[in-house]
Amino acid sequence: MNRIAPPLAGTVVVDSDVDSLDVTKQVELEANNAIKYRTCSWRKTAALLFSEYICLAIMSFPWSYSVLGLVPGLLLTIFVAATVLYTSLVIWEFCLRHPEVRDICDIGQMLFWGQTWAWYFTAAMFLLNNTFIQGLHVLIGAEYLNTITGHSVCTIGFAAITMLICFVVSLPRTFSTLAKIATASAFFTFISVLLAAIFAGVQDHPAGYNTNKFNPTTSLKMTGEPVFRAWPPKGTTFVGGMTAFLNISYTFIGQITIPSFIAEMKNPNDFPKAVWAVTIAEIIVFSLVGSVVYVYAGEQYMKSPAFGSLTPLYKKVSFSFMIPTIIFLGVLYASVSARFLFFRLFEGTRHKGSHTVVGWAAWAGILAALWIAAFIIAELIPFFSDLLSLMSSLFDSFFGFIFWGVAWIRMRKADYGPGWFGRLGLWGHVKFAINIVIILIGLFFLTGGTYATVESIRMSYKAGNVGKVFTCADNGL
Repeated sequence: MNRIAPPLAGTVVVDSDVDSLDVTKQVELEANNAIKYRTCSWRKTAALLFSEYICLAIMSFPWSYSVLGLVPGLLLTIFVAATVLYTSLVIWEFCLRHPEVRDICDIGQMLFWGQTWAWYFTAAMFLLNNTFIQGLHVLIGAEYLNTITGHSVCTIGFAAITMLICFVVSLPRTFSTLAKIATASAFFTFISVLLAAIFAGVQDHPAGYNTNKFNPTTSLKMTGEPVFRAWPPKGTTFVGGMTAFLNISYTFIGQITIPSFIAEMKNPNDFPKAVWAVTIAEIIVFSLVGSVVYVYAGEQYMKSPAFGSLTPLYKKVSFSFMIPTIIFLGVLYASVSARFLFFRLFEGTRHKGSHTVVGWAAWAGILAALWIAAFIIAELIPFFSDLLSLMSSLFDSFFGFIFWGVAWIRMRKADYGPGWFGRLGLWGHVKFAINIVIILIGLFFLTGGTYATVESIRMSYKAGNVGKVFTCADNGL
């Protein structure tokens, strides 16, 4: 496999020979370090991926299905899962060709011909995306504490408590250490969504049940027995449908972290085992939980996250099992961002691989800054579904689609040289067309998705469905 470009300045280079950049040499270089990074097995990497994907956003699937209908919702679930699996394997191939790559920012610069602006553009999106996800988990932590305690403390206080807990859990410096917490996070999340699906089926009625006859054309939509549909309800708008699709996409699209995970694997060749296992589990869990909760809670009583459609006791029990992932997923993205910044500051110094006061102080300081920024975002954008959609449209367009279509094309050009397109063969041309479609999907996310999300946010504010910024008001489910 050929490289698309020489190593970037500042990346780990053993000597002047590009062929010496392999993983074995990197492991040897850090053999005497107190802090070793290339220590993750494929099982630990799978645990990190499970914790990233098997998360609270699963509970937005019932709402998405209520907007799209069961059949389109399930088909889109499978389509997005397959697309993410394919692009994840493209990332893996790219990282095998360029083993010195540390994160997606290195890839962004390499894809766009080593241009410095590409690195800064990618880095800005990378940090914003991760900090938005941290902010989402600060917001959800406050929602959970309000739900369980009956709003016993100002919501800003609950958000601050969540932020502080997340900061402490973020302090470990390697993914191998975090993988142990990730396993517990994924397990408890699975229990949480399983209980939510069971409770949706066994409760007498969903939360907010009203005995009046259901009439979807009136303002009193929360009435009658739960209704579910195979196809989108009449009157579904582009904004509503796109927001629902973006919610589904956000849950699947996590390729932004994959280069960072592969950079800490002992044997990156094993990565497909991890990503295949996670993808199969995702399709099964997301489809079953989304369908079961939607069918039993009904279109008219659906909330996002769907814990809000459960009666109080069931809601509190199932939501409580989500505590580890509320904390850990934000922690994971904070660690990825901190790792990115820390490596740029201390690459080639003893502070990177040893327990020094300067190293640990810098690490803690970076994390503190990231979590303060996340807290501010959580207070400025106090809504769940639209925040998921906003992140999908702005960041997933590049990190989920555009980058990897371009990466495939650049790698084929490196393999075949001048006149590469004519040498692809039939199957090569089919794959070329697939990657062009992937790029176009990303552009659609960026344009149509951003428009739909901004319009949805505007409508929510106009309807008075969104609380004020930095407010003590109860945001519990």
